[in-house]
Amino acid sequence: MSPNADNTARPSALEPSVLDLIRDEREKALSPREWQFRLRGYGLAIKRVAGEQILTRLPQGTEIGVLPAEFA
Repeated sequence: MSPNADNTARPSALEPSVLDLIRDEREKALSPREWQFRLRGYGLAIKRVAGEQILTRLPQGTEIGVLPAEFA
């Protein structure tokens, strides 16, 4: 049996332009809560899955990609 037995696809890495936007917004925010609020303004959200932060598109929650560890 394979390690990914539930057949869920892991989201891909994020594009550099998206990472730049997320990084810029994180630098402007005073707290993680404010950062997530700022991302919602772009129609984005962050959810935790199996210890990883996944960037999603609102309102459906479509997974875009995994955030690097620097955003933890």
